Amino acid sequence: MGRVEAPCALIVMGVSGSGKSTVAGALGERLGWRFEDGDSFHPASNVEKMRAGHPLTDEDRWPWLNAIADEIEQVCGRGGHVIIACSALKHTYRDVLLRGRDDVRFIFLKGTKELIAERLAQRKGHFMPPGLLTSQFDTLEPPEAGEHVLTVSIDETVEAIVDGIVRQLKLGGAIPKVLP
Repeated sequence: MGRVEAPCALIVMGVSGSGKSTVAGALGERLGWRFEDGDSFHPASNVEKMRAGHPLTDEDRWPWLNAIADEIEQVCGRGGHVIIACSALKHTYRDVLLRGRDDVRFIFLKGTKELIAERLAQRKGHFMPPGLLTSQFDTLEPPEAGEHVLTVSIDETVEAIVDGIVRQLKLGGAIPKVLP
C-alpha cells in the first residue's frame, strides 16, 4: 500500500459549542500543523451582531468565508498545511471554502443538541451566546460523502476524537510540517 498524501488543509466544522477550536487545536498539535480559529476571520460587525444575540445571515458570512478560503489558498499554494475551525454549516459555505480544491478535508463534529447546549452553558467569555444554538442547528446542512468529509461523534474525550481523526485520515506516519 502506498503512502497516503496528506491534505493541505483540514476544516473542523460543526455548530457552535461542538468543540471545533478545542479539537482543531489538539489535532494541530498532534500533526505539527498550524491551527487557525475561523472566528478570527470574522469582521468586527459579525462579532458584534452575534454578541448582541442576532444570528448571521448569508450576506454576513460571505466575506468571512472568503477570507478563510483565501488563507487556505495561500497556505496550500506554499505547500504548507493548516487546520481551521469553522462552522461551515451549509453546503454552499463549504463550496466557497473549497474553491474546487480536492486537497482539503472537512471533519464534521457531530453531537446532539442537548449535549452541545450543556457545553455552551459551561463556556465562559465567548461572543456566541447559547441562545443562538437553535439557529445553528436550523442552518446546519450535514455534509454528505461527496464533500470530502469525515464525521466524528463528539461524545468522547478530545484525545480519543483526535486519535480517531488521525487514524481515519491515515495521517499517522511522517507528517509534513506547516511552512512559516
